[in-house]
Amino acid sequence: MDRRRAIRARGITKCFGEVVALDGVDLDVAEGQIHGLVGPNGAGKTTLLGLLLGLAVADSGRLEILGTPVGRALAAPDGVAGFVDGPGLYPSLTARQNLAALAALRGRDAPTTPIDEALEQVGLTDVADDRAAGFSLGMRQRLGLAAALLSRPRLLVLDEPANGLDPAGKKHVNGVLTRLAAQGTGVVLSSHRMDDVEALCSDVTILATGRVVFSGPLSKLAVESRELDYRLLTSDPPAARRLAAETPGIAVAEGDALVVHALVPALDELVVRLVRAGIALRELAPVVSPLEAAFLALTEQQEAAA
Repeated sequence: MDRRRAIRARGITKCFGEVVALDGVDLDVAEGQIHGLVGPNGAGKTTLLGLLLGLAVADSGRLEILGTPVGRALAAPDGVAGFVDGPGLYPSLTARQNLAALAALRGRDAPTTPIDEALEQVGLTDVADDRAAGFSLGMRQRLGLAAALLSRPRLLVLDEPANGLDPAGKKHVNGVLTRLAAQGTGVVLSSHRMDDVEALCSDVTILATGRVVFSGPLSKLAVESRELDYRLLTSDPPAARRLAAETPGIAVAEGDALVVHALVPALDELVVRLVRAGIALRELAPVVSPLEAAFLALTEQQEAAA
């Protein structure tokens, strides 16, 4: 059964003077889906996120958020929370005071339980009474996420949420986003880190020069017709290199490490030959991830066309 749409955008255009930031952008995000938004600098990602958060309005096109058409008012639609260009915090206030102030600005009471619950979700309970001025970049990002969670959003819009996070912090935040999606919250996150997008997102939209050059499941980017470089680590590198050179469709790169350039079917045939020869395959990984390879190819094509 199809999930309801958290976002439906058709033909969204936004200009700043003579600069076309968004040019006929379509976007679909389902409730309960974590959707990645990637693109080079200047592609229009921040502008699109701002539209979703009610920080700007489109010049033309139609935008529906949580089933409601977005009008011309500069206001975040009900049920939407998040941040662009990093969360806005009061440096002189503690983490708890920041959340209480934000709740008050939204016209709501600030009971202790929801605030403490939000701090616990993002792993900031131990520093709840420390001033934000002393927080690292990663801690500020987590506090911004806690602020977004206060309203129990049905759509969460985040700009580089993993920025500045150490591995433990990233794991913690990823767990929060995964749980929210499982509970039905739609999540849109922008990131320059392809590994973060691949770890979290089921679907991705790639922007270049204000236009969508791809939108859909990540699995479509890993099509078998795309040649990639793969790194192999085996129990017998010299024998594995000889087998690779003898396998049709395999190009072996020069160097000490065994790196091959191949389509997926040829790579599968090489793995079969290694197993038959009794050579243990200890590692097989793309040198550049399928998402990153597609990102580079698609954005370079669009920029060349523009």
